Amino acid sequence: MSLREDDLDRAARNVRLDEAAIEESYLLASGPGGQNVNKVSTAVRLRFRVAGARFVGDDETRRRLLALAGSRATAEGDIVLLADRFRSRERNREDARDRLRRMIAEARHRDPLRRPTRPSLGAKRRRMDEKTKRGAIKRNRGRPVAD
Repeated sequence: MSLREDDLDRAARNVRLDEAAIEESYLLASGPGGQNVNKVSTAVRLRFRVAGARFVGDDETRRRLLALAGSRATAEGDIVLLADRFRSRERNREDARDRLRRMIAEARHRDPLRRPTRPSLGAKRRRMDEKTKRGAIKRNRGRPVAD
């Protein structure tokens, strides 16, 4: 069971980012932008070095973080996020950092171990009674027998 959306948002707000493990570069964004589109570098490429980062967690959390990153993870163990949704460089920078925080929060979450249970005797009886009834209904389908 993964985190619900609002729980993930709440958990992401508490994630501290290690500034030493973050490298940001700015590039020209694509798409509409008016007169700024080909002149101002508003898109943000954020590179996060998972191996050297503090505040991420243990090795298991780091492994889950890289697995969550999928194709955004590099062979060196970095995560590269590209943010160009907004026209402002600052909003794109915050968007990339928020997405990174959410990924870290999701990687930190561990589902509780499921304890296997067995159905009670009453539940088994109810199930068998229902199966018997359904079988009888199906057996009685078809053309009536002529007397």
